[in-house]
Amino acid sequence: MIGRLRGTLAAIQPPQLLVDVQGVGYEVLAPMTTVFELPPLGQEVQLYTHLSVSETAQQLFGFIRESDRQLFRTLIKVNGVGPKMALAILSGLDGKALSRCVAEDNVGALVKVPGVGKKTAERLIIELRDKLAPDLGDANDIPLMTAGAPKVDHVGEAESALAALGYKPTEASKMVARASKEQPDADSATLIRLALKGMVPA
Repeated sequence: MIGRLRGTLAAIQPPQLLVDVQGVGYEVLAPMTTVFELPPLGQEVQLYTHLSVSETAQQLFGFIRESDRQLFRTLIKVNGVGPKMALAILSGLDGKALSRCVAEDNVGALVKVPGVGKKTAERLIIELRDKLAPDLGDANDIPLMTAGAPKVDHVGEAESALAALGYKPTEASKMVARASKEQPDADSATLIRLALKGMVPA
């Protein structure tokens, strides 16, 4: 079991990261809440990891904080919620926002996540009600990803990241278009953050 990685951040292609640990490159899937807090490319990063093994794949998920990993593990224990859905949930809602959704029975915010229907959202609220602390995480002041090299197509990268999280291409395109109108000169990380912003309850 791989529980933690510490190495050089070699590449960022949300939601996938490449971490170089003494010459070995680990491909890691990370929620956007982690991607937004990564150091610049080429710098050292430490991630708490969860290894998911299925009949068809072995995937390594990484989180900037231990509490985020614990939240991910709590989510995948909910009936009908797999690692991909948990990754999508944590990309749009940090621990504090998710706890607020559960406390307020906010099904509407949860069904915005790709793959989460009304029944799954209701099940999440019921099963998580006694498992989440109301002060998990911090919904504000998330630092943005700093890229080591200039990005040519920020809109395309943002759309690809949202598609990888499970959003339909047309939906991802609309979300990024709205974000781009809000901040025309934004980089891909900012566009992704703005596109997902509507998922977080006020």
